[in-house]
Amino acid sequence: MSNVTHLWIKGLLVAVLLGGQVKGSAAEPDRSPKNLGTVLVFSGTGWYRHPEVPAVAGWLARRSNEVALQIDVTESPQDLIRLLDRYRVLILNNCTEMTAVLNEEQRQKIESWYEAGGGIVALHASLVRQTQWAWFNELAGCDFDSDSEFLEARVVVDPESLDHPTVRGHGASFHYAADWTNHDRTVTGLPGFQVLLRVDESTYEAVRQLFQERGGKAMGADHPVAWLHQNGGGRFFYTELGHDVRSLDTPFGRQHIIEAIRWAAGLRPGRQP
Repeated sequence: MSNVTHLWIKGLLVAVLLGGQVKGSAAEPDRSPKNLGTVLVFSGTGWYRHPEVPAVAGWLARRSNEVALQIDVTESPQDLIRLLDRYRVLILNNCTEMTAVLNEEQRQKIESWYEAGGGIVALHASLVRQTQWAWFNELAGCDFDSDSEFLEARVVVDPESLDHPTVRGHGASFHYAADWTNHDRTVTGLPGFQVLLRVDESTYEAVRQLFQERGGKAMGADHPVAWLHQNGGGRFFYTELGHDVRSLDTPFGRQHIIEAIRWAAGLRPGRQP
């Protein structure tokens, strides 16, 4: 039997899984058969755990009506694997070092589910310490090196991605505040990858002091911060947004995540928030 996971966010009890059964929220979303159990947020962490992980999970759960898909939340690997076939999209909520959370059988389950057409949306720290899971590391394209403080920076839309629903309507560039991650390599040019956004490192301090002291490196002129990967049967989306709710709860942040979920589910762009 799974443990109860209660997430109270500003007085709202968000959707959780208990013993394989979905528990509802105080503001009950649409649970008609066409919507039930279509997106699962997994918030398990194997290394550093951001204090904002529960708040981000709550923020995601409250997007059910905007996405027009039911969104459920769990931190249980047992729930994740036992119920995964019910879902069209798996959201990884800052899931660091998943080899410390998921055993080999559980990881293979995710691989087969993805290869059968599943969609993965990975937020921020979900590309931290994943090199021991070779399949996921290849799917994501890179791993963590260092990061910045929460800072405003100039974000540039890749010219070939201007019409993608996750970034459409914000022009060729704009300023945005987030914690910007430096990865161990760029995904630009990798087969099956499409870069959506890059951050202009000349507009902020790319490596915060903690990582400067540990030899952390900026990425330079080619610093992707959001991308797609269509390969191996499924759909993969990554964004550096999601360290905390501040980087998500804006008009751009809501559009970016809502349309990412819909894209991963293979749906047409939805209504804008």
